[in-house]
Amino acid sequence: MTTDTVAPLLYSPYDYQIHEDPYPTYARLREEAPLYRNDELDFWALSRHDDVLTAFRNPSQLSNRFGVSLDPAAYGPDAHRAMSFLAMDPPDHTRMRSLVSKAFTPRRVAELEESIRRLAVDHADAAVERGQFDFVADFAGLLPMDVISEMIGVPRADRVEVRRLADLLMHRVEGLNDIPPDGIEAALSMAGYFDDMVRIRRVRASDDLTSALLGADLSGDRLSDDEVISFLFLMVVAGNETTTKLLANAWYWGWRFPDERAKVFADPGRIPDWLEETLRFDTSSQMLLRVTTGDVELHGTVLPDGERVLLLVGSANRDPRIFPEPERYDIGRDTSKLVSFGSGRHFCLGAALARLEARVGLQELLHRVGDYEIDGAATERVHSINVRGFARLPTTVSVH
Repeated sequence: MTTDTVAPLLYSPYDYQIHEDPYPTYARLREEAPLYRNDELDFWALSRHDDVLTAFRNPSQLSNRFGVSLDPAAYGPDAHRAMSFLAMDPPDHTRMRSLVSKAFTPRRVAELEESIRRLAVDHADAAVERGQFDFVADFAGLLPMDVISEMIGVPRADRVEVRRLADLLMHRVEGLNDIPPDGIEAALSMAGYFDDMVRIRRVRASDDLTSALLGADLSGDRLSDDEVISFLFLMVVAGNETTTKLLANAWYWGWRFPDERAKVFADPGRIPDWLEETLRFDTSSQMLLRVTTGDVELHGTVLPDGERVLLLVGSANRDPRIFPEPERYDIGRDTSKLVSFGSGRHFCLGAALARLEARVGLQELLHRVGDYEIDGAATERVHSINVRGFARLPTTVSVH
């Protein structure tokens, strides 16, 4: 007589198997442990859509003050030095966001489309001309880095190195539940780079966001050099990396689901639908940290002050209570309730820019490409606790 045994339910954002495919574990968390506890890493996790959305909208009880990362090296009262207002509560968050948000109004973002398209054309032409290329290294990793760099004033000659540092900072080594030494060194190098850039702009202003931030004035309130540096750090790490992953994830899942891909190739006007379903199905930002302020009751358990709670965005977007047949990739579905960019006070400031970059990038590719193939066996995923996506995506295109 045999007895069926169910594997223990284990979830760690450092686990390489989770990086490969977190979704079966997410499904079990939603059903078996909607408030999950990991004693070893000292965190709780919320996996259902309603719980994650409610948590996003409850910043008074679930605080950002120690940052959004579980990494010991990034977590704590100094998290704002690298994460800017992502690691702040009001009134600091309100002040900082007010000072930087003028650069991300709908009008300002829309005005960037022409320059984004120019960059996308250059990278699409170069990649498609080769016929075979790595979608990440030769397109998805270049376009967002160039867009952010042109916004903040990073010269073209420095962009490869800045992106290399950002990649090192995001990478996690198997068996090490923290930022690895190479990542710490990369963070210090990047901070030094931006410190130099800010000092130069203080002496000689340029027509870029860095100079605009240094000159920003809200009723006599101005940003310090350290505050500008932390925001530039956030732009490069969060803004660049997540958009790179969104582009590559869309490209990959379009390949995996040829019927859906065919709909977009037949009507490029559906590219936004392709992107929104990718944001739901396999979002770049998988998880964000919050910390309890006072006693917080979740699923009948009272969490005391200072408990760490992970909001599993990637799981919330696959919750069948909100999205019927969530494992089906369907560019025609209603994605209005996705939580990929958060919600409430901390809704992603760069959401419109990310969508614009990805839309323009894919438009330029589809304008040149009749179809494409990916070498599935040669793809490589990134290993990061917050971000999900590809390090390599070897692609072969057929042109029109």
